[in-house]
Amino acid sequence: MAAATNLPAQVSPPQFALSAALPHEISGVEVWVLPVLPAAVGDPDAGVLLGPGATETAELLGVDLLDILATQRATGCTGEVITVPVTGDGVDLLLLVGVGEQSVTDFRRAGATVARATKDRSSVATSITAIAPDGALEAFVVGAMLGSVGFHWRSEGPKEQPVARIVLSGVTHESADDEIARGIALGGAGWRSRMLATVPSNLKNPPWLAGQAEEFAEAAGLAVTIWDEQRLADDGFGGLLAVGGAAATPPRLIRLDYAPPGATKKTPTVVLVGKGITFDSGGLDLKPPAGMLSMKRDMSGGAAVLATMAALADVNCPVRVIGLVPAAENAISGSAMRPGDVICHYGGRTSEVNNTDAEGRLVLADAMAYAVHELKPDVLVDVATLTGAMKVALGHSIGGYFANNDALAGLLADAAATSGEPLWRMPLVKDYESRVNSQVADGDNAAGGAGAITAALFLQHFTGDVPWAHIDFASSAEAPAEHYEWTKGPTGFGPRLLLTWLGSPHPLEGITP
Repeated sequence: MAAATNLPAQVSPPQFALSAALPHEISGVEVWVLPVLPAAVGDPDAGVLLGPGATETAELLGVDLLDILATQRATGCTGEVITVPVTGDGVDLLLLVGVGEQSVTDFRRAGATVARATKDRSSVATSITAIAPDGALEAFVVGAMLGSVGFHWRSEGPKEQPVARIVLSGVTHESADDEIARGIALGGAGWRSRMLATVPSNLKNPPWLAGQAEEFAEAAGLAVTIWDEQRLADDGFGGLLAVGGAAATPPRLIRLDYAPPGATKKTPTVVLVGKGITFDSGGLDLKPPAGMLSMKRDMSGGAAVLATMAALADVNCPVRVIGLVPAAENAISGSAMRPGDVICHYGGRTSEVNNTDAEGRLVLADAMAYAVHELKPDVLVDVATLTGAMKVALGHSIGGYFANNDALAGLLADAAATSGEPLWRMPLVKDYESRVNSQVADGDNAAGGAGAITAALFLQHFTGDVPWAHIDFASSAEAPAEHYEWTKGPTGFGPRLLLTWLGSPHPLEGITP
């Protein structure tokens, strides 16, 4: 069956504007949103406080907002919403939204809450960001964008539209424009990654993903190189060819290159590698039907890398970054790789295939070996939905990572805490190394037992002596329900984390091989 090519137009994220005026002073908006704060954090009996604009809004409407909050037993906790219908000059709704302890996370979640509560509206004015601490204005924008994400393939169009415009009112500090711009960059990267992961696989195949990369590269001013199946064979990418050999659409290797302004030969290089399995049937070791339902998003690591590459300039990344996405469909046909096959990766290392559903590490290995042999990076990071074992270990809301360098591990941990894409460091257990050995090849792709750790140990053989981190977010790649900035379905996890790290002033600080 031919791939469908008529993906309908998708919804767009809100636009943002700044104003020193308070919500009630801004004409032409449909909704006013005011912040609600606990009077004493941790004491629900202490009552609540209202933020900027509340006194004037109450006088204008002739209502006692604190009395309304008391009647509703409001606590001011993060994401709490009290709705007050109003009549005015175009305004028909007042929302009182809790901001909890007013941390950066609280403001990100408040942004998502506002976005969800105002869908299908043309415009909103809110003074929540007037009380935002450092970094929280950016976080509010990110939350509002990602809480607005929607995808559809319906003949009648999307069920709902994001609010078209959000006015951040009462904001006067000089850095506000820069914070908004950075928030839009981070939120936009998360949006783009989530969209790529959500597109069904009857459209999304390796050549389609390569086409998307070319569009991103053109828009962001990146160099782009695409390996087709012939060039992959000529250059010895045996893992990628084996995994993609059964599919009707052939594999691709995608490379995007970013260099900061003024880059020289001494500018450090980071290589990002993202798993790009556009659909994973499990191959001949077939997944059960329920296990395939979400496998259109098994390229989420690749989506994270592509979205990150497209936004590096927007966060002023000071180092060279090369993004590699080995893209393939793990399908079934007469040319499928078989259990017991031995494949030869780029650079010559061989792997015995004892589970065709452990395919992600086979394509990552090719790209990582290419990076180490040809690109000579200062740091190598791979990103993948790699193992079900990681979901068993960490559940749905946190990704796991491994690192052979403590400084790199610390930088990623800091970025995870700041970005709202959390990680937990896992151990590279040397005593498990024997499990990834094969009696007939250099390595075994299906060590079994401690599956997330043994997968990382398998990949470590392709890193040379380069400082390396492996992010396995199979645990957090799918949101089971709406939760603040996470919308149900593929999460697009990764770009906020990577951009927070790479967009810092010194992303390689303290790292030595």
